[in-house]
Amino acid sequence: MKRKFFDEYMKLGLNITYYRKMRGYTQEQLAEAIDITPEHMNRVENAYTGASLDTMFSIAKVLDIPVHKFFEFRD
Repeated sequence: MKRKFFDEYMKLGLNITYYRKMRGYTQEQLAEAIDITPEHMNRVENAYTGASLDTMFSIAKVLDIPVHKFFEFRD
Protein backbone atom coordinates (compact mmCIF):
# COMPACT_ATOMS: atom_id res chain seq x y z
CA MET A 1 0.00 0.00 0.00
CA LYS A 2 1.20 3.47 -0.75
CA ARG A 3 2.15 5.48 2.29
CA LYS A 4 0.79 8.65 0.67
CA PHE A 5 -2.63 8.14 2.26
CA PHE A 6 -1.56 6.17 5.32
CA ASP A 7 -3.37 8.49 7.76
CA GLU A 8 -6.60 8.19 5.80
CA TYR A 9 -6.33 4.40 5.67
CA MET A 10 -5.72 4.36 9.44
CA LYS A 11 -8.83 6.47 10.06
CA LEU A 12 -10.84 4.30 7.69
CA GLY A 13 -9.70 1.17 9.54
CA LEU A 14 -10.56 2.70 12.90
CA ASN A 15 -14.04 3.56 11.66
CA ILE A 16 -14.60 0.03 10.37
CA THR A 17 -13.42 -1.35 13.71
CA TYR A 18 -15.67 1.03 15.62
CA TYR A 19 -18.83 0.11 13.71
CA ARG A 20 -17.94 -3.59 13.68
CA LYS A 21 -17.63 -3.62 17.46
CA MET A 22 -20.81 -1.56 17.87
CA ARG A 23 -22.67 -4.28 15.98
CA GLY A 24 -21.04 -7.04 18.04
CA TYR A 25 -19.00 -8.67 15.28
CA THR A 26 -15.50 -10.08 15.60
CA GLN A 27 -13.13 -9.62 12.68
CA GLU A 28 -13.58 -13.29 11.87
CA GLN A 29 -17.39 -13.06 11.86
CA LEU A 30 -17.41 -9.98 9.65
CA ALA A 31 -14.86 -11.49 7.28
CA GLU A 32 -16.98 -14.62 6.94
CA ALA A 33 -20.13 -12.57 6.37
CA ILE A 34 -18.55 -10.69 3.46
CA ASP A 35 -16.56 -13.65 2.11
CA ILE A 36 -12.99 -12.47 2.71
CA THR A 37 -10.31 -13.99 4.88
CA PRO A 38 -9.92 -12.87 8.50
CA GLU A 39 -6.34 -11.95 7.61
CA HIS A 40 -7.55 -9.56 4.92
CA MET A 41 -10.07 -8.02 7.33
CA ASN A 42 -7.27 -7.49 9.85
CA ARG A 43 -5.04 -5.90 7.22
CA VAL A 44 -7.80 -3.48 6.18
CA GLU A 45 -8.58 -2.46 9.76
CA ASN A 46 -4.88 -1.94 10.52
CA ALA A 47 -4.07 0.03 7.33
CA TYR A 48 -1.75 -2.58 5.83
CA THR A 49 -3.92 -2.75 2.71
CA GLY A 50 -6.83 -0.97 1.15
CA ALA A 51 -10.27 -2.39 0.49
CA SER A 52 -12.13 -2.50 -2.81
CA LEU A 53 -15.38 -0.64 -3.16
CA ASP A 54 -17.17 -3.99 -3.33
CA THR A 55 -15.66 -4.89 0.03
CA MET A 56 -16.58 -1.53 1.52
CA PHE A 57 -20.17 -1.83 0.30
CA SER A 58 -20.36 -5.39 1.67
CA ILE A 59 -19.07 -4.31 5.08
CA ALA A 60 -21.55 -1.43 5.21
CA LYS A 61 -24.43 -3.69 4.24
CA VAL A 62 -23.61 -6.31 6.88
CA LEU A 63 -23.14 -3.65 9.56
CA ASP A 64 -26.30 -1.86 8.37
CA ILE A 65 -24.73 1.57 8.03
CA PRO A 66 -24.30 3.92 5.08
CA VAL A 67 -20.88 3.43 3.48
CA HIS A 68 -20.07 7.14 3.82
CA LYS A 69 -19.84 6.70 7.61
CA PHE A 70 -16.49 4.96 7.12
CA PHE A 71 -15.14 8.14 5.56
CA GLU A 72 -16.21 10.60 8.25
CA PHE A 73 -12.82 11.39 9.72
CA ARG A 74 -12.43 13.36 12.90
CA ASP A 75 -9.20 15.12 13.78
